[in-house]
Amino acid sequence: MKLLFDQNLSPKLVTRLIDLFPDSTHVQYVGLDTSADPILWRYARDNDYIIVSKDADFGEKSTIHGHPPKVIWLRHGNSSTNSVEKILTDHYSDIQTLVNNPEQGLLIEGCA
Repeated sequence: MKLLFDQNLSPKLVTRLIDLFPDSTHVQYVGLDTSADPILWRYARDNDYIIVSKDADFGEKSTIHGHPPKVIWLRHGNSSTNSVEKILTDHYSDIQTLVNNPEQGLLIEGCA
């Protein structure tokens, strides 16, 4: 499971979650930290990443356009990096289901 962390999440998540998501990266590490959402969307699609974001735009884009890429939309407001790490760790099985279910393209975690 390859996660692409959006700019609104800490790049530290890549190393903190390396045991569960070893091929993950952050938009900053691939030179996309100032890129528009459509560019991130294409990058994730073309490179088999799941987008992880707090940005409602990706959740909406997934609903409208389908997948790939798949999206994990974190609706937890201003959460710390520790909180986001715990959310993704606690919901590992849900993320596995997202990956393995060809009908599912969006996983929404939490409430705004």
